Amino acid sequence: MVAVAAMAMATGLTGCDYLDIEPENSVPEEGVDFTQTDDMYQPVSGVYAKLRTGGMHWVINLASVIRDGDVWSGREDDQPDLVTIGRKYEYNNSWWGFNEMWNQYYGIIKTANSALESLDSYAEYLTTDAQRATYRSYRGEVLILRAYAYYRLTQYFGDVTIIDSNDQTDLRRSKRDVVYEYVLRDLETAGTDCADARPGQMEHMGALTRWTAKHLAAKIYLNMGNYAKVETLTNEIISSGKFDLYADYYQLFKIPGKLCIESLMECQATDFGMGSGDYVGVDQFFNCAGPNISNDNTFLKSTGGWNFVGYEKSFRDWAYKYEGGESIRTKTSFLNADETQPSGDKIGRNGNPNNTDCWNGKFYVPLSQFTEGRTTYGSNNNVRILRFAEVLLMNAEALVRQGKNGDTPFNRVRRRAQMPELTNVTVDQILDERRMELCCEWGERYNDLIRTGQAAKVLGPAGWTEAKTYYPLPFAQLDLAPALKDEPYTTLNY
Repeated sequence: MVAVAAMAMATGLTGCDYLDIEPENSVPEEGVDFTQTDDMYQPVSGVYAKLRTGGMHWVINLASVIRDGDVWSGREDDQPDLVTIGRKYEYNNSWWGFNEMWNQYYGIIKTANSALESLDSYAEYLTTDAQRATYRSYRGEVLILRAYAYYRLTQYFGDVTIIDSNDQTDLRRSKRDVVYEYVLRDLETAGTDCADARPGQMEHMGALTRWTAKHLAAKIYLNMGNYAKVETLTNEIISSGKFDLYADYYQLFKIPGKLCIESLMECQATDFGMGSGDYVGVDQFFNCAGPNISNDNTFLKSTGGWNFVGYEKSFRDWAYKYEGGESIRTKTSFLNADETQPSGDKIGRNGNPNNTDCWNGKFYVPLSQFTEGRTTYGSNNNVRILRFAEVLLMNAEALVRQGKNGDTPFNRVRRRAQMPELTNVTVDQILDERRMELCCEWGERYNDLIRTGQAAKVLGPAGWTEAKTYYPLPFAQLDLAPALKDEPYTTLNY
C-alpha cells in the first residue's frame, strides 16, 4: 500500500514479549488467537520495543540537541553534516539522519496503530468490567507512545502527516497545531484510562501511566502558550503525591536512579544482572556520546564511546558562573577530559584536538556500576525522557505568566541543586533554570528559544533564521510521497 511504501515503516509480522525480556520490534497482525486474553499485553510491549530500538537511534539523540547553541556534535572528523547543522544552521535534506528520524518515529506510529487494532480484537472477548478496565489502560499506554512519536516529529519537522490507520493512503501533512489537537485528544483519554501510579510502581515495570500523559500534554500546551492548561495539568501531577525530586542529582542519571520517584517516562534497558547472554538495550544511544574511560582500581572496563555530543565552552563558562556558582549540576552534566570522576574513573581524550573535550555527563555510568562482563558505554542504563523536575519548572512558568507567584515549584528544583532560593522569580529566571537543569536533554533548550521568540537573538548570529526553525522534509520521503509537498491540512480530519 502507498502509506507503507512511502514512509518505509513496515516491520516484520513476528511476536513480541513483555518489557523485561527481549521483544521483537513489531506487533503481530496475523495468526493471533485473540480469545487468549491473558496475552493482551503483548501488542503493547511491541510498541515499547519499537520505541527502544527505533526512537533511541543514536542519530536522533544527536540531532535533538545540537541546535541550541550550547551543544554541538562533538566531532569535526565524522558526520560533518551534524557540525554544520548545529553551528551554521545549514540543512541538507539529503542527509541520511533526517530520513532516519522520520522513518523511526513513523515506525513507532505504525506499530502503535497495529497494537490498537490488536487490543480492539482482544476486547471482543473480554467478559468482566475489570478486564475492560485493563484493556482501556493498555490502550492508553499505546496512545501515549504514539503521541510521543508525533510530538517529536513536530519538534523536528513542524507540519507532519497524521497516520491514523496503517491502511491510509493520504500522506498530505497537517499543520503542527492540528497534529497537537490530534495528540491531545489521545492524551486526554490516556490521562483518564491509564493507571494511577508512577512508572516505577507498575506491574509491567516502567509502563506509562496517566501522569505520563498529563506531562506530555502539558509540554504541548506550553508550546501553544495555553498556560492555564499547563498550570492545571502540572498541578494535578504535583498534588498526586506520587512524584518527587530524586535527592541525588548525580545518581539520578545513573543506575541507582533508574525508574526512581522522579521518573515519568524512561526507555528501559537491562542486562538482567548477567555478564553475558540476553541484553535489552538501546543500541548505540549512550555509546555515541561516550569518551574513553579507565580505572586502575577495578577489573571492569568500558569499550569507550564514539566521542560525539560536546558542550560548547561558552555554555560551560555560563553554567559555572550561573547564579554565583553552579556545582551539583555541572559536576553531573559536564564530563570533562582529563578529569577523575567521584567514582574514580578517569576520562580520556580521543586524541583529536578539534574534537570536544567535554561530553554529556548525564550519559556517563561509572564502571563500578557495570555488571561484570558488560563493557558497552552506558551499559544497563535507561534513557530518561520525562521527569518531575520539568513538571515543577513548567508549573512555575505557567504561574508567573498568569501573574501569579511561581517561587514554590521553582525553588524545589533549586534546593536539590543546592542553589540559593529566589523570590518573585521571573520568566527569564525560569528559562535560565530550565537551561541549566535540562541541558542536553531532548532539545529542550532549542525548543524554549523557539517558543519564546528568542531564537533569532541567540542563534541568529550563527546563521539561524525563522525559515530554519524546523529540519527540512527528507528528500527520500519527498521523492516517494509527492503529497508531502502539498499545503498542509488546517483542520483535523480524523
